[in-house]
Amino acid sequence: MVKGSLKNKVLFITGASRGIGFEIALRAARDGAKIAIVAKTTTAHPTLPGTIYTAAKDIEEAGGEALPIACDIRDEKQLEKAYEETVKRFGGIDIVVSNELYDYLASAVYMGDTETTPVSRFDLMHQINVRGTWLVAKLAIKHLKKAENPHILIASPPINLDKIGWNVAYTISKYGMSMIALGLSQELEKYNIAVNSIWPVAPIETAALKITDPSKKRRFTRTPEIMADAVHHILCQDSKTVTGNLYMDEAVLREAGQTEFEKYNYIKDVGIDQLSPSFFLTKEQIADVTNTRPKL
Repeated sequence: MVKGSLKNKVLFITGASRGIGFEIALRAARDGAKIAIVAKTTTAHPTLPGTIYTAAKDIEEAGGEALPIACDIRDEKQLEKAYEETVKRFGGIDIVVSNELYDYLASAVYMGDTETTPVSRFDLMHQINVRGTWLVAKLAIKHLKKAENPHILIASPPINLDKIGWNVAYTISKYGMSMIALGLSQELEKYNIAVNSIWPVAPIETAALKITDPSKKRRFTRTPEIMADAVHHILCQDSKTVTGNLYMDEAVLREAGQTEFEKYNYIKDVGIDQLSPSFFLTKEQIADVTNTRPKL
């Protein structure tokens, strides 16, 4: 059973206007957390629902406090100002969730081979995923040093060398994020700042995924709530004992004692044997997670 509370904790979440970032914020809001919603989206997208303002309204209705901040995480000055606004409003920062991809996903990600990948898309994915993640973490450190139980959590996958050839440009940008998590976990250990990553076992059904993967060949996807619940569990742990991990959502929840996962199925009454592996994961990895209880 997942336990713990983020009541009165201050979360700085990038890409929180929609999708997984929003669900992470909403889960924390139910505890009474204070959340900075940091994203570019100030006006409604034609096909992607959600803005920083609609997210703030929903978070407050769920029981949290919200601060919507328009920010492009590629801009150092904008990001520094976003941190300052958060500290001014809430008094400090306890947790940073680096969820860049989902705010930029529709325009940034290119699902293609190297020969057809535009150089501009390569640059954009690396500016957002690698540089953006590093910058979000860099500017957070001075604030997290003051927190009682500080965490940085990055939305990136386990590093699987057998899956490097799948969309090289996108893959190395996501693995770059995972390397940031591993490197910072060592660098910031002396400050008791936990740094981890989290990735879904199955694809998460979001409006953004439908745009980047419109094939409709996905046999099995899950709702964003599974990621939100797994993130919640990690962030409730002691930062001194939980760091340097590239987590998968179901593995985290199984270690927390959860055994029921059908509630997260996007299509009901679909068996685990029909699960479509998430990007970067093999079917063997999926089997390991769903049949064992990895230690958290």
